[in-house]
Amino acid sequence: MMGQLSSGQERLFYSFNLEDHIPANHLLRSIDRCLDLSDLRHYLADFYSPIGRPSIDPELMIRMLVVGYCYGIRSERRLCEEAHLNLAYRWFCRMSLQDEVPNHSTFSKNRHGRFRDSDLFRWLFNEVLRHCMDAGLVKGEGFAVDASIIKADASRQRGGRIQSVVYQVMKRSTGAIHRSARVPYVSTSKHSMKRLWLKRFPSAYR
Repeated sequence: MMGQLSSGQERLFYSFNLEDHIPANHLLRSIDRCLDLSDLRHYLADFYSPIGRPSIDPELMIRMLVVGYCYGIRSERRLCEEAHLNLAYRWFCRMSLQDEVPNHSTFSKNRHGRFRDSDLFRWLFNEVLRHCMDAGLVKGEGFAVDASIIKADASRQRGGRIQSVVYQVMKRSTGAIHRSARVPYVSTSKHSMKRLWLKRFPSAYR
């Protein structure tokens, strides 16, 4: 027999637990086991007034920002919409079904104000790094730079001078190569030097 959803009055009471609806292998569960924000309120205590209306929980905003970073949600407005709809996001942010998601403008005011003044994100990065060192994942003895674009200390106005210096170095080195190979020194033009360098050091132009 074909079933049909009842369209009667909504139930007054629901038995619903977010914990039961988040898969055990979910990414946010793995992050939640490692993320420790117990010292966050103590660190930000000096940047909040002791009187007045209670603010949005800073841990809630940090957890929502972590969700945005993990899932590539750059828009704060969209992040609030996703946190309102996604059960896993609500569970990770410690929000129940009845809790209201903060307004997107709250993130902007805190990121450009209180969080920046307190250097909160640097503190959070150092805390994560410290936990990784305690777990033996990193040693903290060196660092690496990824392939992101880094602004170089150079300009087009100085490019001609740099090329002339490189040309002089190659010219002197080319003479040394000729003398070491005991061949007549024929030309010092840029093209001839490049051919000689390419023959002697093929990896230099790769």
